[in-house]
Amino acid sequence: MIKSAVITISDKASKGERIDESGKIIQQMLKKIDANIMYYKIVPDELDDIKNELLNLCKSGFDLILTTGGTGLSPRDVTPEATISVVEKRIYGIEIAMISKSMVHTPFGMLSRAIAGIRGKTLIINLPGSPRAVEENLSIILPVIPHAIEKIKGSTADCAHEREKLVKKNEG
Repeated sequence: MIKSAVITISDKASKGERIDESGKIIQQMLKKIDANIMYYKIVPDELDDIKNELLNLCKSGFDLILTTGGTGLSPRDVTPEATISVVEKRIYGIEIAMISKSMVHTPFGMLSRAIAGIRGKTLIINLPGSPRAVEENLSIILPVIPHAIEKIKGSTADCAHEREKLVKKNEG
C-alpha cells in the first residue's frame, strides 16, 4: 500500500469559492495503483504554506505527495518554487513525460512548470490545476509510480523485469 497525500493549491478553493475537482480526480486515479490516500488538504497559493505542508508530510513518512495547481505562469503560481526548495533530487523524466503528454492536447502544455522529485523516502509530483490536465498528466505517469517508490525505498529489484510486467499489463 502506498501512503499518499493530495494537496490542492488554490486561493479560490481554499476560500470555498471553487470546488476542488482536480483533487478528487487524483484521489480516484490513485485507486488504480492501490494507493491509500491518508491526507488531503486545500491550501492557498502561498509559498511558505506549500513548503511547510510538503516538509511536514515528508517528515510524517508519506510515500507519495501529489499536488495540483499553482504550476503556471501567473504571479501567484509558486508551487514549483516551494517544491524545489524541498526536494533533494529532481526526476526530470516525469516532468518531461507530463509536458510531452500535455502538448499532444494543447501547445499551452509547454508552459507548465511542474516539478517532480524526491525528499528522503518521499516522491513529490506537481500536477496542473485543470481537471482535464490532471487526468492527462497523471495517466501517463501513474504506471511508474509504484516502481519509483520501491526504488526510493531501496528496492534492488531489476528495472527490466518491472518494465516487462508493465508492458504485459498494458497489452492485456
